[in-house]
Amino acid sequence: MRQARLPDGFGIRIDPKVRAYSGGRVLIGGSPTRMLKLAPTAAAMIGDGYLEVVDLESAVVARRLLDSGVANPRPMSTPSPRDVTVVIPVRNNASGLQRVLGSLRGLDVIVVDDGSDVPIDAPTPGKTCGGRVTVLRHEAAKGPAAARNTGLRHAETPFVAFLDSDVLPRTGWIEVMLGHFSDPAVALVAPRIVALEPEASTLARYEHARSSLDLGRRESAVQSGSAVSYVPSAAMIARREVLDEFHGFDESMNVAEDVDLCWRLQESGWRLRYEPVAHVAHDHRVLFGKWFDRKMFYGTGAAPLAARHAGKVAPLSMSPWTFFAVVAAATCTRLGLLGAGATVAVTVLRLRRMFRAVDQPTRIAAILAAQGFVGGAWQLASALCRHYWPVTLLAVLASKRIRRIALAVAVAEGVADWATHREPGGLGPLRHTMFKRIDDIAYGAGLWKGALVARDLDALKPRLKQ
Repeated sequence: MRQARLPDGFGIRIDPKVRAYSGGRVLIGGSPTRMLKLAPTAAAMIGDGYLEVVDLESAVVARRLLDSGVANPRPMSTPSPRDVTVVIPVRNNASGLQRVLGSLRGLDVIVVDDGSDVPIDAPTPGKTCGGRVTVLRHEAAKGPAAARNTGLRHAETPFVAFLDSDVLPRTGWIEVMLGHFSDPAVALVAPRIVALEPEASTLARYEHARSSLDLGRRESAVQSGSAVSYVPSAAMIARREVLDEFHGFDESMNVAEDVDLCWRLQESGWRLRYEPVAHVAHDHRVLFGKWFDRKMFYGTGAAPLAARHAGKVAPLSMSPWTFFAVVAAATCTRLGLLGAGATVAVTVLRLRRMFRAVDQPTRIAAILAAQGFVGGAWQLASALCRHYWPVTLLAVLASKRIRRIALAVAVAEGVADWATHREPGGLGPLRHTMFKRIDDIAYGAGLWKGALVARDLDALKPRLKQ
């Protein structure tokens, strides 16, 4: 079904950030940015930016637009929530379990007790979700991946939703997500993870804006190398038969098993969607020690991912031309700035030749070259502060000039991150930047620890590609 035709009545809407040229026959956008050339008949189908599938030809055009990342789906039907079994792995969090069960009105639930010190009892009827609740137990802890797989094996419905015991779904979450499965090629859908108590403390306010689980406000396909490269298993819904085919989560992975599952599904041709209209609140760790340890823990997942998915975990991924231009500009020398400017100019000329048949080829080439340079600069600044901070620290200790450049980069990247992710009532730029730097130190420490333990530095290698 992964290559199945979109059904009649299914709609797609061109993403508002996509630019149209040549009367709508050329679309530029998506993540990563790409150019899509359409036949005149295909361009005419889109009209005001919306296309409804009515026959085979429109289904082919809609699929191409979706897979190119320039359009988002507008499903026409929704499977019933009765077709969903909710699987909740839990270990030593009985109070969180009761909270999430109380929100699952009428849904069948499988609770997998992963070796809790005090075994989880079956909930008292009338005090939970109103649906059937089955409790399974691992006598010894096997990890969340194994717990989810145990629940998956016992589910019988067409869809399985995974919810961690420290989340709380918001009203309407499941209906919004289920609509995406009217596309028979979609295997997995995930909601936006928001903070349960966003203003509990200063650290809570930072996590509200910058949680590793929150993938932002924009709907998106889930693809490695894009703005949404994976979705967390704290909350997701998937086709049960597809997960059975892929043997569920990799139980040998203690971290990043959700990323691995997403990428295995993607590599096999299945589509995945991120739906930020659906909200699931998460009880973030906001005690500093636990928060720091969790960020380190996430970093250790890069090495096993790199071993399974070559090239997809690289801290830097850009063309050699962009890399040279960004590094040259970062030297802040006259020669470096001249070299960066010359490289960008050459890039504009090369792109202009690609867009000769398009209206305003020079303008388009200049915009894309500038976007590439800014994106590359952002990647490099982030990597120097996050993935490569031990190397940056050594360079700072060795050179006063590098010290000034590194300080400027750390401040500028932090403020830019604040401007990109700030939430109403959130932190100001100074405190956000401070927490962002600590966040990066924790993740980077975990990344290096994981790479050294695995004796594999692939997760630290940049990926320079044309």
